[in-house]
Amino acid sequence: MTDRAPLTRALLSVSDKDGLVELARALAARGVELLSTGGSARLLRDAGLEVRDVADLTGFPEMMDGRVKTLHPKVHGGLLALRDDPGHVAAMEQHGIAPIDLLVVNLYPFEATVAAGADYDTAIENIDIGGPAMIRAAAKNHGHVAVVTDVEDYDALLAELDANDGQTTYAFRRRLAQTAYARTAAYDTAVSTWMASAIGEAAPRRRSFAGTLAQTLRYGENPHQQAAFYTDGSDAPGLANAEQLQGKELSYNNINDTDAAFALVSEFADAAPACVIVKHANPCGVATGGSLAEAYGRAFDCDRTSAFGGIVALNRPLDAATARAITEIFTEVVIAPGASDEARAIFAAKKNLRLLLTAGLADPTTAATAFTQVSGGFLVQDRDTGRLAPDALKVVSERAPSERELADLRFAWTVAKHVKSNAIVYCKDGATVGVGAGQMSRVDSTRIAARKAADMAEALGLAAPPTQGSVVASDAFFPFADGLITAAEAGATAIIQPGGSMRDDEVIAAADARGLAMVFTGMRHFRH
Repeated sequence: MTDRAPLTRALLSVSDKDGLVELARALAARGVELLSTGGSARLLRDAGLEVRDVADLTGFPEMMDGRVKTLHPKVHGGLLALRDDPGHVAAMEQHGIAPIDLLVVNLYPFEATVAAGADYDTAIENIDIGGPAMIRAAAKNHGHVAVVTDVEDYDALLAELDANDGQTTYAFRRRLAQTAYARTAAYDTAVSTWMASAIGEAAPRRRSFAGTLAQTLRYGENPHQQAAFYTDGSDAPGLANAEQLQGKELSYNNINDTDAAFALVSEFADAAPACVIVKHANPCGVATGGSLAEAYGRAFDCDRTSAFGGIVALNRPLDAATARAITEIFTEVVIAPGASDEARAIFAAKKNLRLLLTAGLADPTTAATAFTQVSGGFLVQDRDTGRLAPDALKVVSERAPSERELADLRFAWTVAKHVKSNAIVYCKDGATVGVGAGQMSRVDSTRIAARKAADMAEALGLAAPPTQGSVVASDAFFPFADGLITAAEAGATAIIQPGGSMRDDEVIAAADARGLAMVFTGMRHFRH
């Protein structure tokens, strides 16, 4: 290993050819000999650069539809040889192997091919073999060889050469090697994950996850924790692909809460204008309305105290009236599928308010994998995409819900899906009026939600708590009748819950005794 390694010969073989000609021209101007393959070589020649084919170097043509072209001792020997090892140097001289000091490779676009819906055989043909082999070889020998796998690193490479008289430093090569191994690991992860899905293997023996750094965060949930934000390459509408128009850099908690708000508001893609306000990953107000401004006002009135410093998500482009309403209190983040020029101008006066614009709403039915780290491993599951089918509800009480109650029950159930368990949600006329989240006892969640509704009634000067005439959603069954009785005492008239408790008969009897309508979904929505 040497601190500064000269750069006399480079092998360039890429699928993504952005910036390749400019890089090659800059290398050639520094006296670097260029080796290349296939389409990369043709592109460089067409640009007037002198390029030597790898086939000329190895003495073998590309064969088997390009499957075999770089798997040769004159390539891998040139990458792996230790320049300061006499035995390696002697072997190079004996077999006519010239050193390769720089490898520039990016891989067959396997991820993009799969994302485009390619069939099995096409996906298999887009698994790169020679590229990862060369990358790993060059990265292993980073004591002497520089390896570049990202177009984003081209400028850094040229700056490194300028700063070191056409050489690369060991520290720089080591950073490139780490990036290279992360890239091949992510590539293999993409292949293995796709193949597990393709063959129907729900729980493969070995599983890995990969991501690309999007942002280094100031800290994690708390200032003493380091954190970073990684994306998975998906182009779906959402936080990872949102455009931030203004405001400070997002924090760890901002990202977590904004994602929770966007996921919930996306459930209302086909509904009337809707607004979700989230605080600490739980919705503290959700509502629909005749306009976005009305929906925001109704969501805000569910829990004005918790809404302070919260996250607002909208299912329509932000308009001026809604923007003015939002800026009346301190709000951390607003995320919406667009914003009018007037709304943008209103927000511009609030420099610390982050405005994120997305290309649309997420599809809450799209399958995805969720994982949670635990001591010594991680849990993996499908994302909760469960939704109520039109005929899914089973009326179990003597009284069936009215049409108004039924609409509110469906609304409440959708919201409860996104509330931390134990979750209780009171709703009335398409708006939440009380939310109880994250309690160890379901009856405590029921009481907390009712108490918060009563507190808001007092603050707003209402004659009665808004839970009067409301409906209630419970994310899991009532294990005892006490939670249902508490909801009835708060004024609820209808209940939606999964059912399935050993005491369902007792709970149903309590509902009938109080004239409540109750429906079972047969589906649970625990969220931890």
